[in-house]
Amino acid sequence: MPLQGTSGAASQDAFGGNGVAVVPAYIEDVFSCFLYTGNGATQTITNGIDLSTNGGLVWVKTRTTNTGGGTYNNSNILADSARTPSNILRTNGTEAQDGSPSFSSFNSNGFTLGTSANTNNTGVNSVSWTFRKQPKFFDVVTYTGNGTAGRTVSHNLGSVPGCIIVKSTSASGFWRVYHRSIGNTGGLSLSQTTSTATTASYWNNTSPTSTQFTLGDATAVNGNGDSFVAYLFAHDAGGFGLTGTDNVISCGSYTGNGSTSGNPVTLGFEPQWVMIKQTSASGNNWVLVDTMRGIPTGGDDALLYPNTSGAEAYNDRLSVTSTGFSLNSLGGDTNANGSTYIYIAIRRGPMKVPTTGTSVFSPNSQTASTGTAITTNFPPDLQLYRSTAQVANEGVAVDRLRGVNSTTTANSTPWLDTTTAAAEATASSVTRNWGNTGFEMPGFVATIPSVFYSFRRAPSFMDVVCYTGTGSATTFSHNLQAVPELMIVKRRSAAADWSVYSSALGNNKYLSLNDTIASSTTATYWNNTTPTSSVFTVGVGAQTNGSGSTYVAYLFATCAGVSKVGSYTGTATTKQIDCGFTAGARFVLIKRTDSTGDWYVWDSARGIVAGNDSYLLLNSTAAEVTSTDYIDTYSAGFEISSTAPAAINANGGSFIFFAVA
Repeated sequence: MPLQGTSGAASQDAFGGNGVAVVPAYIEDVFSCFLYTGNGATQTITNGIDLSTNGGLVWVKTRTTNTGGGTYNNSNILADSARTPSNILRTNGTEAQDGSPSFSSFNSNGFTLGTSANTNNTGVNSVSWTFRKQPKFFDVVTYTGNGTAGRTVSHNLGSVPGCIIVKSTSASGFWRVYHRSIGNTGGLSLSQTTSTATTASYWNNTSPTSTQFTLGDATAVNGNGDSFVAYLFAHDAGGFGLTGTDNVISCGSYTGNGSTSGNPVTLGFEPQWVMIKQTSASGNNWVLVDTMRGIPTGGDDALLYPNTSGAEAYNDRLSVTSTGFSLNSLGGDTNANGSTYIYIAIRRGPMKVPTTGTSVFSPNSQTASTGTAITTNFPPDLQLYRSTAQVANEGVAVDRLRGVNSTTTANSTPWLDTTTAAAEATASSVTRNWGNTGFEMPGFVATIPSVFYSFRRAPSFMDVVCYTGTGSATTFSHNLQAVPELMIVKRRSAAADWSVYSSALGNNKYLSLNDTIASSTTATYWNNTTPTSSVFTVGVGAQTNGSGSTYVAYLFATCAGVSKVGSYTGTATTKQIDCGFTAGARFVLIKRTDSTGDWYVWDSARGIVAGNDSYLLLNSTAAEVTSTDYIDTYSAGFEISSTAPAAINANGGSFIFFAVA
């Protein structure tokens, strides 16, 4: 297993009533956002979600214009295990279920698409959201209406639902939505832009419980003899993580402030999927965003609308934070001043601590044309890359949180150069089609020999945080779930050196990634405060905390068998560095700290071998050097050669390193 922990049915508590520990559940086992391109033939989507055993819901939406879907053209298509995968509904319509070859099967690790253009038209980009049945997360139930107020329906959510979405499958009718923030006296329509309707005919003025929900006599939810499906979403019910106490889904509300400077919503976790609806006024769409398609901090979000067949649109509606999300737009669909809104938000994964380096890090050495597919086997969150020749040799740093292209379109991506202090720039050529298992060769280095380092955010390994400086010493939250040992911070909105914190140097020292300087002493970078497993501290310096300036921070920690952040003293002789690995390091970064020295980097894609090993300098635009043997293979980590220069192995010199297995 690449990540620690196994999925399974969760009990009502972290420990059952008899004190027996339950099998941990993790968000990556029960929810997936997966991007794909239709092929017109049967296509299997492997997203790691066991639908054949546990059941659940698959929701698919085309992102680009689809001309082959007929009545269901560009629609939000839903199928669930409580019926059969071939029976579909659409949230932007009122029809009864339709049997079509949109879905072929629900599998142990995903689902298979049929040949229908609704979900699998050749060349059409689409997104799928998969919700697995799991106590305290999601449930699917079917029932037959009796037309009588007070009808109750049992469920297995294992907690009080935060939201219930109901649709007749046998008759035409609107989708009806219960949400805890509206209460039991009314509801919304998922297929319309209307505001909250006040009526007892939906939920009989009765709140749901942890075992059942109650219906009124409305035909749309309880038509006599009609068949219905209900999708139930939990709210802050715990049940996840190693102790079973972590929340992974929240159904809440907020009031808009009409400001573009931020309207924060606190969830207690960083979301990856958010659906929002204005409740106090009619006319605005349901808005659905996710981080796979893109919710960039300070950039345009990829927007889809459950109540329409519209293609993906782009606008800056919100940003995700380490503890929730913040509304950035004054638009009526998300943040009109004084308006009320409801939301469903799902936690970002993975929650498991990785156990193999290949599940969170991939080095790729390429000489390929634009659009060539490059496989990482995980969705990249951070990527460092550059040409290995002295051509277009800036050191590119891009990350999902600041925004990347998740299609082949020419949307601009923010990027930073590791070799300079320059502010963030944007270009359409620096990323291309980032997906669930890799990316495509960007035009920026197309046909040029290049190396790509792709990292996935994961507990105890790596995290990314975007923040806005305050100008005074403060803390910012992170989700590393471990104490950061290496922090790399860059001012985005103005020129400033890359600032580096190392636990080996202490909280009053800093280095610069774009420079060769030795460690220097100041309180203005880290405020003489060591980071914790939940926050890091910055001082008053413009490099890390200028008032109103924007920043990105990359945080790394030692993860057993996966990564090692450490230090060593040089000997000028052969020296083995034990990282706790079993098959050697695939990535090594070294910097001398007691004197000047470059930031050396080696990788297994270009070769960490017994002979010569190619290296690059992150702080320099120089081409790679291929004629030296400064490090060698060592199963527990890496070995420094006796021929290494003073910048790597000076006798008595001090060095820091970061290695990934």
